[in-house]
Amino acid sequence: MITLKSQREIEAMAESGAIIAGMHQELRKLIKPGISTWAIEEFGRKYIEDHGGRAAQIGFEGFQYATTISVNDEVAHAFPRKGLFLNEGDIVKVDTVVDLNGAYSDSAWTYAVGEVSPEVQRLMDVTKQALYIGIDQAQVGNRLGDIGAAINAFVEDENGYGNVRDYIGHGIGPTMHEEPAVPHYGVAGHGLRLKPGMTITIEPMVNLGGWEVETDQEDGWTVRTLDGSWSAQYEHVIAITNDGPKILTSQDHEFDAKYLL
Repeated sequence: MITLKSQREIEAMAESGAIIAGMHQELRKLIKPGISTWAIEEFGRKYIEDHGGRAAQIGFEGFQYATTISVNDEVAHAFPRKGLFLNEGDIVKVDTVVDLNGAYSDSAWTYAVGEVSPEVQRLMDVTKQALYIGIDQAQVGNRLGDIGAAINAFVEDENGYGNVRDYIGHGIGPTMHEEPAVPHYGVAGHGLRLKPGMTITIEPMVNLGGWEVETDQEDGWTVRTLDGSWSAQYEHVIAITNDGPKILTSQDHEFDAKYLL
C-alpha cells in the first residue's frame, strides 16, 4: 500500500535523513587506502546510534549489519568484512537505512579510494548525474516511467553503460520497503502517477559493462556484475511535493539547494 505523508511526517524523515547524510559526510574523510570494510561498518553503526537513530538494516530478513559495503564489481548488498582492506584505486559503495523514532531514511553513496582511473571516475560521475536526472522527473503529475526512461536514456543510450534492472528504487515509510516499485528503466508516460506526499528512493546502479548481475551462492546476499565490470550507485530519498521533488538525505545543501524542504 502506498502511504501519502503529511508535512510533519516528511520533516521527520528529513531529520532521519540528516543522520545518514552526516554519516556519509564523515565517510568522505574516513575512507582511504588500507581501511577495512569492517572499520566502515563499525563507524557507521556508531554514528547512527550516537545520533539517536537505529540502524534499520540489522535484522532485516536476517541481515546482521548496519551497512552493506560493496567493492568494485560488487553491485550491492555485500557484507562488511574484517579481512577486506581497500586499495588505492578501488571504489566502495556504502548503503544504510536509519529509523529515527519511526521515520525512515535510506541512502547509498560511492566513494573513490584514493585516486581512481579516469574510466572509473567517469562511471561515478555518470551514475551520480543519473540520480539527479531521475530526481528531476519526480514531479507531481508525472509517472514512474518518466523517472526510469530518463535515467535509462542517459545511462545506456548516451553513455553506453549497463543500467542494472534487477534492483530498483522503492517507496519508504512507514517501513524500509514500501510500494511503489521505482525502476530505473521504463517508458515515459507510463506507470503510476506521482502524487504529493509520496516518498520514494531513486538509486541507479550503473555498470561499466553489461547490466546483468548475479548473486553469490556462498552468502546469498552479495550481488556482482555478471561480466566482472565495476559498478557504482548513488541513492537519495525524496518527497514528491507541489513545489517539486525534495531530497530528504542531502549531503550538500549548496549543491541540492533547489531540492530542499
